[in-house]
Amino acid sequence: MAAVRPLVVWLFAVLALGACDEPPDETEAAIRSAPPERTFKGALAGKPVHLVLHDCKLYAVNAQGRRKIGWAKLVEPDPYPFFTYCERQKLWEEKGTVRVTLGRIAFGAGGCCATGGTWRSSDGREWIREP
Repeated sequence: MAAVRPLVVWLFAVLALGACDEPPDETEAAIRSAPPERTFKGALAGKPVHLVLHDCKLYAVNAQGRRKIGWAKLVEPDPYPFFTYCERQKLWEEKGTVRVTLGRIAFGAGGCCATGGTWRSSDGREWIREP
């Protein structure tokens, strides 16, 4: 029984860390270091839009003052009861819309994906999940 206690403490620590949002300095670093294929910066519906994919989540990037930037989560795959990692994330523009495909896979599982899907938006704010 005593050997189980450290495992339980470790499991709760991992779950707690996974539920936390990144601190602002890590957020800025993630935004600035996002590769071009995971970034969209342009106009949708006549308004400027800046989108970034990070760890199977789509974020809208926004300015928070003169030199500080932040983000707001727009789209992410449904929750899954087991540990997962990001297997697939793709962002592209197509005929006045932006599309994003996300996929998370359970550790030790084959194939993709435990959760995920494809979403589209013509304004960068409202996202529609495709069947």
